[in-house]
Amino acid sequence: MKQGILLFTIVSLLFACSAPPERLGRLDLVEWRKDRRACENIRTKLVEDFKAEENQLVGKFADDVGKMLGKPDIHQLAGRNQKVYIYYLEKGTQCDDITQPSTAMKAVLRFNAIGLLTEIIYQRDMPE
Repeated sequence: MKQGILLFTIVSLLFACSAPPERLGRLDLVEWRKDRRACENIRTKLVEDFKAEENQLVGKFADDVGKMLGKPDIHQLAGRNQKVYIYYLEKGTQCDDITQPSTAMKAVLRFNAIGLLTEIIYQRDMPE
């Protein structure tokens, strides 16, 4: 019995510490994660691949999405315990000062109260 618990604990730790995935379909997640706030113009080249794979993201939990795409550039809490992750898609004023509003194109990922991704929208303004 103790050996079974020990084995389960070891396997759980291995999966918990697994490396983030390198690809999501045709989207290169390694390159995506490297380009924080899209300041290196890498994400600009990946937008079409991101859009092509967005259906694979919808329905996933926030932690899983964060592991794949990396820490969001902006994380907001919305009403009714909802979360919003914002990933910049192009270089803009956010590269000089993240605290200032930027009109750079961004992907806005909305999560429901239980943490499931429900929609991805693309916009220049900050979400309300």
